[in-house]
Amino acid sequence: MSIETRVAVISIIVGNEDAAQKINEILHEYREYVIGRMGIPYRSKGISIISVAVDAPQEKISALSGRIGRLPGISAKTAYSNVISEVEIR
Repeated sequence: MSIETRVAVISIIVGNEDAAQKINEILHEYREYVIGRMGIPYRSKGISIISVAVDAPQEKISALSGRIGRLPGISAKTAYSNVISEVEIR
């Protein structure tokens, strides 16, 4: 049996510093799909910018982005690539 995965980037704007721990907990739950991540503090504006590259089934990407985006003071948007793969599961 196989599943279809997509490569995407989730862009996160963190306006509520108190949510950082919860973001990290959620990303940890989805760690098997994370290709890499980059965080940039923008101190003069009081925000942080996080980019997370993932390779996952569509529903996992949507769930991850949705969970993060529902946190107070957080904005999350996803950009999908045209890279779609079939992955064998056991």
